[in-house]
Amino acid sequence: MAGEFRALILEQTDGKQMAAVKSVGREALPPGDVTVRVAYSTVNYKDGLAVTGKGKIVRSFPFIPGIDFSGTVEESSHPDYKAGDEVVLNGWGVGERHHGGYAQLARVKGDWLVKRPKGLDAKQAMAIGTAGYTAMLAVMALEDHGVKPGASEVLVTGAAGGVGSVAVAILARLGHKVAALTGRPEQGDYLKGLGAATIIARADLEKPGKPLEAERWAGAVDSVGGQILVNVLAGTRYGGSVAACGLAASNALPGTVLPFILRGVNLLGIDSVMCPKPRRQAAWDRLARDLPQDKLGAMTETRPLGDVPALAEAILKGAVRGRMVIDVNA
Repeated sequence: MAGEFRALILEQTDGKQMAAVKSVGREALPPGDVTVRVAYSTVNYKDGLAVTGKGKIVRSFPFIPGIDFSGTVEESSHPDYKAGDEVVLNGWGVGERHHGGYAQLARVKGDWLVKRPKGLDAKQAMAIGTAGYTAMLAVMALEDHGVKPGASEVLVTGAAGGVGSVAVAILARLGHKVAALTGRPEQGDYLKGLGAATIIARADLEKPGKPLEAERWAGAVDSVGGQILVNVLAGTRYGGSVAACGLAASNALPGTVLPFILRGVNLLGIDSVMCPKPRRQAAWDRLARDLPQDKLGAMTETRPLGDVPALAEAILKGAVRGRMVIDVNA
């Protein structure tokens, strides 16, 4: 089909990266066996790194960023998809090495897509987005390792962010007593509204502590990394598990092996990018069932495509609460 479409384009001149919404032709789309008419995308932490150029995520220009999207199949030669199918994409290098979701059209490999589960519309799917899908993978990993609702608390770090907000809401819905760690005390009421039972100041866990602390956490979802993750591990109960899925504070792990060899604590790595398709489909199906839609609405704001550069800067500064849905047609 002929015609142009709007997209956020990253360009680089003399080593300086710039982002602007422009009209481009379909010939700009990369190879792929499915073309999707995009409805919504989101702003995730990795998008912030990509759009600002601060993370060296994008290495070829001009480029369309955006690591996720929801939309409707327009054309397909893939056996699993036909025109009109409602789909979601997260990861697989889209928005990093392959043109992404900050555009009205995307062409990708059909193997990268999942069918949007019943019970979620396109906007809700991106209110969840990669952050929420990652949170669900983390919750599933904790369940796989025996973390069940009970008397002991489950901690969520970076709780007011995208991953944290969804994790708090899901864990509370499943019956866990959730402790929410945040560096923004003004977000306490917001987090309690999502289901957090206790609010913990980030300052309580961001300084070096003992290799082993008093046993408190049955499990944890950590999107922060660094010293906070080390301290969370030190305070995890015998046989407990911590799902690590981010590095908002640091990619370092300046701790000891004592939580692992003396308490049998499990450190679970969560990768949302290359996660096998059956597990990602299972995660999306769980999200449709286990994430309360009223809580999803409370954590979501919708913004136009042109706001992405400013939001990218804001998310890196920790100034974005919850989920930012991008209407690529606005």
